[in-house]
Amino acid sequence: MQEKIWKREFKLDILNSLSKNTCNEHLGIEFTEYGDDYIMARMPVNERTVQPMRILHGGASVVLAETVGSVAATLCIDDPSKTAVGVSINASHLRPAREGGVVTATCTPIRIGRTLHVWDIKIRDEKDRMTCICRLTMAVIDM
Repeated sequence: MQEKIWKREFKLDILNSLSKNTCNEHLGIEFTEYGDDYIMARMPVNERTVQPMRILHGGASVVLAETVGSVAATLCIDDPSKTAVGVSINASHLRPAREGGVVTATCTPIRIGRTLHVWDIKIRDEKDRMTCICRLTMAVIDM
């Protein structure tokens, strides 16, 4: 079993309340689950997240990935005077997610360093088929 990586206390309802009046709320992103070394969030595939062909917009997948990765990185920092900001994200879109469904992102660490974190985010549809895989690099900076 993986060692617990979280340095800050949190609950899902608190994480979700931080999305009020943000892009996350607009897209319907909701944190749903976490364990010792992962965190998950879901997003509906609907009129706010699809492209004109009525499939999930790749940019919406990237927003979901960066959201879950940014939160994960922040929760791994034990110094309250520091925060994590995105440096780079790479996304490979593997299959379409159709309107009317839901996608779920699972974020796990690749490396958690003192000043740089790298995260793996896998996005799956409601049938557990992988639709997108992302790698997110976060810098730990002073607030």
